[in-house]
Amino acid sequence: MKYYFSINLSKNEFLPYYRGEIHSIVVTTTLGTTVKFPAMHLRNHLTNSGIYGHFCLETQNNKFLSLIKVS
Repeated sequence: MKYYFSINLSKNEFLPYYRGEIHSIVVTTTLGTTVKFPAMHLRNHLTNSGIYGHFCLETQNNKFLSLIKVS
C-alpha cells in the first residue's frame, strides 16, 4: 500500500520526535486517510531547516517498507 502526504515541520517542531520524546507521527494522506507511523523514519529527511515536502510511505501488511521524498 502506498500513502502520499505532505509534511511541513521546522527543525524545532521536529525536535521532540528526534529526541524520542514522541514516538509516532500521524499524517493525513492526499486521499484523506489518517496514517500513523514511527517518527524515526523521518530522521533521514531532516535538513537544517526541518522536514518539508511531499512523501510516499509504502507498507505491506501494515508493516513499514519505505519512506521516500517525492518532491
